[in-house]
Amino acid sequence: MTGSVEYFATKKILFKGPGSRDPLSFKYYNPDHLVLGKRMEDWLRFSVVYWHTFRYNGADPFGAQTLFRPWDTSDVLTSGYDALLASCCARVDAAFEVFTKLGVKFYAFHDRDVAPELGSIDESNKLLDDVTDYMLLKQKETGVKLLWGTANLFSAPKYACGGATNPDVRIYAQACAQVKKAMEVTHKLGGEGYVFWGGREGYQSLLNTDMKKELDHMAAFFHMAVAHKAAIGASFTFYIEPKPKEPTKHQYDYDAQTVMCFLKHYNLDDHFMLNIEPNHTTLAGHSYEHDIVIAAAYGKLGSVDCNTGDELLGWDTDQFLMDERKATLVMKAIIDMGGFTTGGMNFDCKVRRESTDLEDVFIAHIGSMDTFAKGLLNAAKLIEDGRLDSLRKTRYATWETEALGRKVESGKASFVELEAFAKEVGTPAAISGKQELYERILNDSL
Repeated sequence: MTGSVEYFATKKILFKGPGSRDPLSFKYYNPDHLVLGKRMEDWLRFSVVYWHTFRYNGADPFGAQTLFRPWDTSDVLTSGYDALLASCCARVDAAFEVFTKLGVKFYAFHDRDVAPELGSIDESNKLLDDVTDYMLLKQKETGVKLLWGTANLFSAPKYACGGATNPDVRIYAQACAQVKKAMEVTHKLGGEGYVFWGGREGYQSLLNTDMKKELDHMAAFFHMAVAHKAAIGASFTFYIEPKPKEPTKHQYDYDAQTVMCFLKHYNLDDHFMLNIEPNHTTLAGHSYEHDIVIAAAYGKLGSVDCNTGDELLGWDTDQFLMDERKATLVMKAIIDMGGFTTGGMNFDCKVRRESTDLEDVFIAHIGSMDTFAKGLLNAAKLIEDGRLDSLRKTRYATWETEALGRKVESGKASFVELEAFAKEVGTPAAISGKQELYERILNDSL
């Protein structure tokens, strides 16, 4: 091992089966188990995030730090460059210890998670280069890969009014420089994706906001990213992650449909997929699985930040999903689209600030990995049972049995034809939607 310190007493997590009462074991997640002809690990492609897992200290707007981590030694810039680099690399060691003990094959990070911003662009880039060189060594040593990288354009005070939508072109340029470098280190690390999350790309008041100008600027930003990806020879997939609000009152990439329309309007749809976070979906007023289902239906689902929120709270709580029903609905959509290619199930989640034991990091991930594994098994059961898909197909049967239905779907029908058809067939008897039956069938799989 490149790092000599072991930060966790927890040993490698093993599959022990549904009967296990050991919280540090898997009950349902068995990587090599075949589900519909594919290994469970390949369906789920689990990933651990760097920010919540190794940077979150439990502080919130109402209270100070509660989580004290042994790898957080010294990010004090006055300690000198060597001490700062050593601190960053110690955190890398802790991260890869968690990845390997959990048995996950992927991780994700923001640039500022692994290397803090220094006094200039060149100084910041040097530190990021040195830390990611060490991360590359750890990847080669462990076989763990980078699912996706990204740039933090929301924490620094200069980005208070956004990065890609900032009203000051000088700050806009700072954001461009930071994303340029983040893309380059993602490429260096062999990242399979690169995410754009616009936490500050929105507004607090329309009185001081020119929305059309800001959206045009954001589109130009993305077009430059596409050009730079080609220039560096990168093959990673670009993702945009929708969210309706927080920290801004309104965020431009509000939900999946908003993002898809934006991409289409600005001729970017061939270059971007979506990274869906269900906690963001529910903040937009949709059901947990809604954005996953709609993105998958249009061939735009690239990856999932598989967290959840608390329905009694109105903000992004980034909790680990422990709800088997929601996991089943998500995995049904993922199976129906054929599974991931470059994305995965990324745990953009944090332990509660009251969960202060180091082993809680493992317990949380294990619990949610088991939840999605059980959801995968349930979804496969639903598909093999066939009743749900058959009922839904039957509900839309007239679109196939009536020639005019097929003509509408091909875009060749007219109002005149449909009026004549309506007069001919008259008003048909209502067909039951049978929602309760669908819900019972879903429950049969749980």
